[in-house]
Amino acid sequence: MSEKKAVVLLSGGLDSATVVAMARAEGYVCYTMSFDYGQRHRAELQAAERVARQLGVVEHKVIGMNLNGIGGSALTDTTIAVPETAVEGIPVTYVPARNTLFLSLALGWAEVLGARDIFIGVNAVDYSGYPDCRPEFIAAFERLANLATKAGVEGQGFRIRAPLQSLSKAEIVLAGNRLGVDYGTTVSCYQADDDGRACGKCDSCRLRAAGFADAGLADPTRYA
Repeated sequence: MSEKKAVVLLSGGLDSATVVAMARAEGYVCYTMSFDYGQRHRAELQAAERVARQLGVVEHKVIGMNLNGIGGSALTDTTIAVPETAVEGIPVTYVPARNTLFLSLALGWAEVLGARDIFIGVNAVDYSGYPDCRPEFIAAFERLANLATKAGVEGQGFRIRAPLQSLSKAEIVLAGNRLGVDYGTTVSCYQADDDGRACGKCDSCRLRAAGFADAGLADPTRYA
């Protein structure tokens, strides 16, 4: 029997590390993809490499793109401050078109590999309100994937898997803990320092800390 392959988007954060572990637990041979897209720090890319090694993926690929060239986000434009308090509406940490681009490149690699499943760690419960994390977006991209590829039109359809979609951050932490994820290797902070130490103030840090607290587990996050 041929092996069951999956491409998994791996940012180096808590959610995507959990998704890799979930895919492996389902019997997938995992190929992980990260992006050097002009984000504020490289600590998350280093974390992604650690997670890939720890979870035994077959291949980890880093793709470069210049999203800081269009700006519009606090994560790619250093002249825009990362919010350190809760804000109303979609925050300035939203990166225009990011998940659309990431999934498109993952789709291309999946077609080359003969993988039919693409995993992404988006969440619509404990999240920042990004429009490209909603179930409607995932469903729409899956339709696009099967319209826009040779494999799709020849009947070898793709599935976009978002197993964290309806989980709270605490439920995600508990799931990863059961699967042996070492969250000490991950970096979630929007403005981590060069050593991967978190600020403890940004939206991502607050959600992560609350997740561990609500799960009743020790938080391994290193803070600056």
